[in-house]
Amino acid sequence: MTAAPDLDVLRERIRGMEQAGSRTGAELPTHPALAGLLRLRAGSSYAVDSLSLAALMMAGPSAQGAWTAVVGVGDLGAEAFASLGVDLARTVLVPDPGESWLEVTAALVDVAPLVVLRPPPRVSEAAAAKLAARLRKRSAALVALGDWPRCEARLAATGVRWTGPDHGAGHLAGRHVDLVVRRGAGPAKEASLWFPAEGSARRDRSVERSGLRPARPIAEAG
Repeated sequence: MTAAPDLDVLRERIRGMEQAGSRTGAELPTHPALAGLLRLRAGSSYAVDSLSLAALMMAGPSAQGAWTAVVGVGDLGAEAFASLGVDLARTVLVPDPGESWLEVTAALVDVAPLVVLRPPPRVSEAAAAKLAARLRKRSAALVALGDWPRCEARLAATGVRWTGPDHGAGHLAGRHVDLVVRRGAGPAKEASLWFPAEGSARRDRSVERSGLRPARPIAEAG
């Protein structure tokens, strides 16, 4: 198991990065597949239920040259993140922050406009409020893998279907995902995303969207 990082060493590294870092405005860039579905705002937090969705949210700021960070994800698939447009050379990875997850995340928010965090099973309102204040002060956004108190929006991948194998033979060619985005008490939005196979000829076509529509009520969705 990886030991918890030395916070002093991490802060020193961040100070060096911050000199060359760039800040975005109130709204952060998003991946084209999320256009019209989600407005990624600095100072806000978001909850997603899969690493693929987290990578999509990282891809926008990363493509603009911003630093991003991933905390608490020991099973991150670097190649998959890169295929979605995440610049790994400008990504800080802290696979196992241990009990210092809040301090590590707060420190990374100082330099990275977008931080992905896999939080512990239970996050207190006090911890979430402390990090929210840091996000607002540093004009950054947080993407939590799992639940997060009082988040701006929740993204869920439903109806995942793989294509490719024919009667048990062949290779996986792609993945179709029904994405639902819920923001507060407002109406949810739904779209279909297509994740092509690895080795897609163009990185900006690594994800395609086939539709954008209001989400059906749960009763209608069955």
